[in-house]
Amino acid sequence: MKILVVGAGATGGYFGARLAQAGKDTTFLVRPRRAAALRERGLRITGLGQEERITPRLVTADELPGPYDLVLLSVKATALDGALDDIAPAVGPGTAIVPLLNGMAHLARLNDRFGEKAVLGGVARIITTLNDEGDIVRLAPIASLTIGEQRGGTSERVEAIGAVLDDAGIDTHRSKDVIGAVWGKWVFISTLAGLTCLMRGTVGDVRAVPGGPAFVTALLAECATVAAAAGHPVREKELDAVAAMLTAEGSTLTASLYRDVVQGAPTEAEQVFGDLTDRARSLSVGTPLLDLVTLNLRVHEHRTASAG
Repeated sequence: MKILVVGAGATGGYFGARLAQAGKDTTFLVRPRRAAALRERGLRITGLGQEERITPRLVTADELPGPYDLVLLSVKATALDGALDDIAPAVGPGTAIVPLLNGMAHLARLNDRFGEKAVLGGVARIITTLNDEGDIVRLAPIASLTIGEQRGGTSERVEAIGAVLDDAGIDTHRSKDVIGAVWGKWVFISTLAGLTCLMRGTVGDVRAVPGGPAFVTALLAECATVAAAAGHPVREKELDAVAAMLTAEGSTLTASLYRDVVQGAPTEAEQVFGDLTDRARSLSVGTPLLDLVTLNLRVHEHRTASAG
């Protein structure tokens, strides 16, 4: 299976490295600046006692050859527009695209551009970041992928892709309801990003103060209510696990969106929160806490844009 990993950041870089280490035919599509850094340092994974380095096979958009069998799309949602043009030469009649982006809006964009048949649903659960040198730093042990057909059920191509990922040692789940899984991830990430961005602290910081745990519970309930109203309720067992994780005493967990805010960088505010609150309004679901988070992040985006 000929695999193109679009992006070599904290998510795509990690899973792509696992595929390359397992001897899979893996190429990374990256920007010229990232390509130069990777050619100099290699693709490195650190944290949790790991110190690994691979020499990745790289290509930039102007060098991209013909179609691939599998495209793992792991760019930030804010970079989707450019990525759609970049990957077009890599998408042929038999190509399967697995997007690993936050939110839901990217699925409609990909369907419009390449056709729904080419696009699977995908969910990445991993807590990683890039350090100043561009190395991938693992912050927690979790690292899994969920894939499935948008229309539900099973298929031979999902099983084939899953087998390749399994063989690379990646914890891979085949979902008969991958859209439900995407909503479940959206509920989790919007709660985590919402509480850490709005409170400008870690999960442990919020947990340590009066009213902190209650705020987490209320925000999670809002997010879950939107998902349920959209026809994709998150199971109580999963919500309980999220609540426990996001109220853990002393936890240093933060969202990547929070880390972008701290660094003064643009964020996925509209893709994670703007779209979610728009859907809530269309479903007549009140979301006062999510509205507050969205406003807070829009102020950050305005300030960031004004500063250039």
